[in-house]
Amino acid sequence: MFFLLCYFLSFDRGAGGFRTGTGLSVTAGTSYTITVGAGGTAPGSNPGGNGNPSTFSTITSAGGGGGGGTGQAGGSGGGGGFYNTAGGAGNTPSVSPSQGNNGGGNSGPGYGTGGGGGGAFAAGEATGSISQNAGDGGAGTASSITGTSVTYAGGGGGGANYQAPGEPASAGAGGAGGGGAGGFNTVSPYVAAGTAGTANTGGGGGGCAGGTSAGTGGSGIVILKYLAKPNYQIFQTSGSWTCPTGVTEVEYLVVAGGGGGGCGIGGGGGAGGYRTGTGLSVSAGTTYTITVGAGGDGATSEGTKGTSGSNSVFSTITSAGGGGGGGSTGASSANATGISGGSGGGNAHQGNGAGGAGNTPSVSPSQGSNGGSGLAGGPSNGAGGGGGGASAVGNNASGTNAGSGGAGTASVISGVSVTYAGGGGGSVGGTGFGSSGSGGSGGGGAGGTSGVNGGAGTANTGGGGGGGFQYAPSDTDGGKGGSGIVIIRW
Repeated sequence: MFFLLCYFLSFDRGAGGFRTGTGLSVTAGTSYTITVGAGGTAPGSNPGGNGNPSTFSTITSAGGGGGGGTGQAGGSGGGGGFYNTAGGAGNTPSVSPSQGNNGGGNSGPGYGTGGGGGGAFAAGEATGSISQNAGDGGAGTASSITGTSVTYAGGGGGGANYQAPGEPASAGAGGAGGGGAGGFNTVSPYVAAGTAGTANTGGGGGGCAGGTSAGTGGSGIVILKYLAKPNYQIFQTSGSWTCPTGVTEVEYLVVAGGGGGGCGIGGGGGAGGYRTGTGLSVSAGTTYTITVGAGGDGATSEGTKGTSGSNSVFSTITSAGGGGGGGSTGASSANATGISGGSGGGNAHQGNGAGGAGNTPSVSPSQGSNGGSGLAGGPSNGAGGGGGGASAVGNNASGTNAGSGGAGTASVISGVSVTYAGGGGGSVGGTGFGSSGSGGSGGGGAGGTSGVNGGAGTANTGGGGGGGFQYAPSDTDGGKGGSGIVIIRW
């Protein structure tokens, strides 16, 4: 982020050019020359001198225009002086967005009042043929680049002379953002010089009146705010990370491998444990072992459970593998209950109770959710429950339809939003079966159907595998769980 302001001025003067923005490319190790424009002087005759430009890299803010006579063009234009004169043009030279505004003119035929200098936000106020009062300086613009709001680049107020007995004129006020007030020379002893623009705000100096002096312009300023892009490293397989010099804490995402789906109207595998956080202490120069958990295998034999996924580990953070989905046969419900894990596996059709427990072992915040329950329509038909996901429990089977996998959780640690750790969908089987469960968002595999194995969890998401279908001769296997992932950001 950059912010440049040039300040200067003289008779009824305009503010220095005001330019600010983000995303300006710079090169590490390169030295850049910074030029801060000096404020313009206030000579004893008009017009006042223009200010000097401020510069950083490819950005130049033009000096403000001097006032008096016809106002001078500049970052913001100077005000017109005395008799029927125009204000100076702002945003000269032209840039986008505009760096300043026009100065106010004097459209009167005789009386000696000056228009206000232009500001970064608003034009200087003009003075007319009837008005005996000088124009105010145009308002500047506020910036919070330093962390607090400061207004810069206000125009200077116009000066005012005595008009007629009993009819004193008023000088113009300086614009918000460091603009100086105009001088006045009305009925003695009401005489004052124009005031200077505030240093390092770019405010224009106040205009003079007959027999008085004008205020000098305020100096410019350049402010740079570093917007360094964060570093991050993604581990899709196990490896190591050496903490760079100067790094004392990191943000992390650790997702374990998802559980495999069960076989025999099987339950969906639970998602791998999902853990994320900031402020994890690390030591510069230390090498940390990174473990990325593999997904659990889907069951391939009727009545067996899927295998649980493997843990993922970084430093003191361990995410538990997702629990395998339950499996059953018409004759046995021994393996019907899903396995507990980061998220729990769903139950097979004869597992009518609660699915495998999630967040096992228990951590805070929770790393996952419970699996869903199955539903038996008879010894050899029914539907399995969905595996638990990072943000939601696996859905229970309902009627002849299997439960879908629980939803995962989105993370933006890599700079884009990616959803991880969705549960696997349950499967169906037997006569009159309904729909298999869909995989949960975040890589969960769908439950199997006739002749189609349960879907595999997506690699490097920790999604659970879908449960396997059962109805001879079209029995199918449970899906394999997706592998985990570790992401470190500093």
